Amino acid sequence: MIPGTAFADWPPSAGTQGHTKQSAHSDAGTLVSQVTYSGSVRPRGSAGATVQPVGDWTPPACWYEPRSVAEFKKYVETMYEETINTPGQANYAKSAVGQFRDIYKDGKYKDYNGDMADEGAWWVAVQNPDRLDDPASMECGELPFWVANNDDPGVPQAVTPKVLAEAAYNAIQLPDTKVTLAPRDVTKVNLPTWAWLDKATFKDVSVTASLDVAGLNISATTTAKPVSLTLEPGTGDAETYPASGECRLNDDDSIGEPYAKGKAGETPPCGIKYLRSSGDGTFRLRATITWDVTWTGTGGAGGDLPDGTFGTTQDITVQEIQSVNRDS
Repeated sequence: MIPGTAFADWPPSAGTQGHTKQSAHSDAGTLVSQVTYSGSVRPRGSAGATVQPVGDWTPPACWYEPRSVAEFKKYVETMYEETINTPGQANYAKSAVGQFRDIYKDGKYKDYNGDMADEGAWWVAVQNPDRLDDPASMECGELPFWVANNDDPGVPQAVTPKVLAEAAYNAIQLPDTKVTLAPRDVTKVNLPTWAWLDKATFKDVSVTASLDVAGLNISATTTAKPVSLTLEPGTGDAETYPASGECRLNDDDSIGEPYAKGKAGETPPCGIKYLRSSGDGTFRLRATITWDVTWTGTGGAGGDLPDGTFGTTQDITVQEIQSVNRDS
């Protein structure tokens, strides 16, 4: 892979690179990302309630991170020893790992640049742990390369606060809360059903992604704020309130309005009216929250990320009863 255009704003913030620092998160023998996540983090490997970007944007599948001389040497030597000493290992595999090791030990570089340990770091390709099955995770194909302290790595996928923010987007765990309805689960034909989300239940969620390795100490916090609820009744024989089906956030950060006695004759600010019975079955009401996503990072960086959505479905039974006194 040919290195891309250099970043004009490297390093990501003043003083973040300039000394060698051993990371406590190294996994010898495997080049894994050393980014750590905190906050409302979805458990790794869990489908969970994740933000689905609006449009074709996707979080980064891979990027480049620095490694200290000691870390990188340990990785290469461990991989070499395991490959050479594994019974039945194919000769081509032994040859490939031997050639790779020679580049850094006795070839282009000498002893992993050990005599320059305080002057720079090795930059290596890593995969986004949440996108290991994505073919794009293999696009960071540059062999490990040396970068002097505070120099631009010269590749477009070099980790920055924005890259961390985009990775955090992928790791956000959203609240898996159903919309409150009145009537609940069972309603009547031509009877407005009120829908709402309480501000205490649906609120902003954030994830912070941090990287502290080989003298590079950066972080970014990605925050998702709920801004609207869209209702899809599950049948064309229904009306939504408002007509668009999109209920916007109120001034107090709630959505919709709770039903209360005395409101039976009123039109809900957020809700549905079914025009026919669901018969022996149910309608699948889909409620989708739209989230406004922003980020802030090291050195005062920040901005917007693509809006995201997350939807859940609820089974609604609609009965054919023409006259109902809900306040009784």
